[in-house]
Amino acid sequence: MARLKDLYESKVVPKLIEEFGYKNSMAVPQVKKVVVSMGVGKATQDKKFLESAKNELTMISGQKPLVCKAKKSVSNFKVRQGMETALKVTIRGARMYEFMDRLINLAIPRVRDFRGLNPNSFDGRGNYSMGLAEQSVFPEINPAKVDFQQGMNITFVTTAKSNEESRKLLQLFGMPFRESTSIKHGE
Repeated sequence: MARLKDLYESKVVPKLIEEFGYKNSMAVPQVKKVVVSMGVGKATQDKKFLESAKNELTMISGQKPLVCKAKKSVSNFKVRQGMETALKVTIRGARMYEFMDRLINLAIPRVRDFRGLNPNSFDGRGNYSMGLAEQSVFPEINPAKVDFQQGMNITFVTTAKSNEESRKLLQLFGMPFRESTSIKHGE
């Protein structure tokens, strides 16, 4: 069993029931899926960028990414409708817990000048989105073989009804949110 799944069942569920007063353990929020996406705009000039990004995203996520095509032509970016410009992976189940474990415990601590994740990146329905500036923070990627730095967006889709429930769920998993800096006037 994945380490974070065991943590969820043994520690996270009881703490959330205690804090939010759920009547049933099935009502406790859980992470349904993690979506990792990469915009590969450089692929419009050279296809090797897309192949390189596809290989790296496959190593990071453990499954083959879906290639997304441009829906509209944009002349300023030299993009034609139908060009392959992005990659995305939807991770569920045991593989999702393994990915979250590597992200929280290995990748995020390797980010340079890290001061914590933005606690305001929730969408109002309990989903959280974050971004990474480069893919080389993951231990699977060999920094010497990286052709170009590629950022990625990571979205955690939860069953939580509010941002507060989702924030607490992700905090109990070990997500390092920074403290909210609300400055009161007069102090």
